[in-house]
Amino acid sequence: MNAELAGLSGGLAEVATLFDGFALEMIDVGEVSLRVRHGGAGPPVLLLHGHPRTHATWHRVAPRLAGRHAVVCPDLRGYGRSGKPATTADHRPYAKRAMAGDCLELMRRLGHERFAVVGHDRGSYAALRLALDAPAAVSRLVLADCVPISEHLARCDEKFARQWWHWFFFAQPDKPERAILADPAAWYGGDPARMGAEAWADYQQAIHDPATVRAMLEDYRAGLSIDRDHELADRAAGRRVTCPLLVLDSRFDDLRELYPDLDHIWRAWAADVRFGTIDSGHHMAEEAPDQVSEAVLGFLTADSATS
Repeated sequence: MNAELAGLSGGLAEVATLFDGFALEMIDVGEVSLRVRHGGAGPPVLLLHGHPRTHATWHRVAPRLAGRHAVVCPDLRGYGRSGKPATTADHRPYAKRAMAGDCLELMRRLGHERFAVVGHDRGSYAALRLALDAPAAVSRLVLADCVPISEHLARCDEKFARQWWHWFFFAQPDKPERAILADPAAWYGGDPARMGAEAWADYQQAIHDPATVRAMLEDYRAGLSIDRDHELADRAAGRRVTCPLLVLDSRFDDLRELYPDLDHIWRAWAADVRFGTIDSGHHMAEEAPDQVSEAVLGFLTADSATS
């Protein structure tokens, strides 16, 4: 364990048993250092978590993949114990382009020039950006509970505003930090029995850290500004996902309710796309790890074909 790791006051040790046989490191990727769990052997796959989780959300999926793949699970910049750069007026340090750049450099430093990417929730936006910005590096893409940010905003109606109101609250200055940090556990909720005790402890540590909360909110502020602009530029330039894409949604979440035309939306963004539904609520990697693992493994080994 290096000195930087050892200085993290026990936080890493609390989740050390979650990923049996995986290494745990802090890896410098340029602008930030990322806390990273990696293990297994075979074709590489990068797993990107959502808000307000850490890489520990994958603790039931990563070992299932590691028998056939080299699996890499970072805390995204701003999240968990990864670096939290100072923000700017345009929120550029928390743009998905910045997160995607971190991930690309991380995989290169681990010796992986081409790899599959799986992203859930906010991590899916970083995964999508990585596939659009570095198409030569991404062999396959899995996006879970995801519609591009610009598509959400273009379709925003009363139902979206009522069910996903947090997007607009989180984008406000200062007030969301004050509201969340007054009682983070009550704000974010979660079930330790469902998450697993060690993953729960890692998550609790993250949501009680003021610097992490502020950085996670910067993710949303970037979403409603610079990230949307980047996606609109992609559409104007005709850029699409060029690798095979699997879109997963949670049966008991609200994505299909909001977007019955989910398949149509994604076919405008990728030529080779297929779809699957997981019998879970939103946090599918924690609630239905067998189904998620089976879906990902099947897709990573399937022949490329448009569905």
